[in-house]
Amino acid sequence: MSKHRDRSWAPAPEPLAADAHVIDNHTHVASVVPFSRAMSHEAAQKGQPEVPVYSVDEILEQAAQVGVEGIIDVGCELPHLRTAVDMALAHPGQVHAALAIHPNESVLHGHRGVPGPDGLPVRYQPHHDVPFEEALAEVHRLATTYADQVVAIGETGMDLFRTGDGAEEAQREAFRAHIALSKELNLPMQIHDRDAHQPVITTLLADGSPDRTVFHSYSGDAEMAQIAKEHGWYLSFSGTVSYKGNDGIRQSARIVGIDHIMVETDAPYLTPVPYRGRTNAPYMIPYTLRALAGALDMPIDDVARATRRNTQRVYGI
Repeated sequence: MSKHRDRSWAPAPEPLAADAHVIDNHTHVASVVPFSRAMSHEAAQKGQPEVPVYSVDEILEQAAQVGVEGIIDVGCELPHLRTAVDMALAHPGQVHAALAIHPNESVLHGHRGVPGPDGLPVRYQPHHDVPFEEALAEVHRLATTYADQVVAIGETGMDLFRTGDGAEEAQREAFRAHIALSKELNLPMQIHDRDAHQPVITTLLADGSPDRTVFHSYSGDAEMAQIAKEHGWYLSFSGTVSYKGNDGIRQSARIVGIDHIMVETDAPYLTPVPYRGRTNAPYMIPYTLRALAGALDMPIDDVARATRRNTQRVYGI
């Protein structure tokens, strides 16, 4: 079946209303370029039409044309921190940066990785020779040096799908260090939580969550959403809100309510239906908004305006 997979770009969605433009709460635009290049290579191998490879500037322009007026670009590996900052510097007002050392990266620094349930081997890159503390110090340096560009600490949290039990405590300590940094700099925090709902919540409650805590690409259930609501945490919804089996995610949006939701792509991954499996990019946000509006039983323009209002309030943009 895989040889018939459609690797082309999804068509542009209908543009959002002029007064309902939105901000992509969490994306990795620089990664969209090599991802789409790989898609094009696969398509050629399968005898399918060539897939265009767009530049960062073109990707941002395509987003603006459908009403995605801004993005928060996330740098979460040591070599990519500066990439997010440079993109924000090159596109003032349109691109903002969030910086952290990703949970999966945090245990690779200093060569502390342990294979996880995903079964993938642990692979180290040269930058993993740098101890975690030094990597986090670079996050701190960039966040303070470029205070106008860096609007959040993230993505941080825990991921017990990629990382095994033997590294869980090291990952938790890295998460705690990010929580402390978020508070020190008075910046909101974006959380990555994969197969780690309980340890993430336990850690947040034990250390005290930052004033503005956002669960990116929320994957929890109604019970977790109730806890989020009690503590004023925000839930950011990606294309997964449109996936058939994710009733718990849609229910969670209803539980926290319109004042605590955001929308994101997490591009180049998590493309919304009916284009799941193709390259994701910020221009796809209206498809996800449509699914989110359906879950909330509200007009898409009202949901769009709410997500923009919440995003601007949380990040001060």
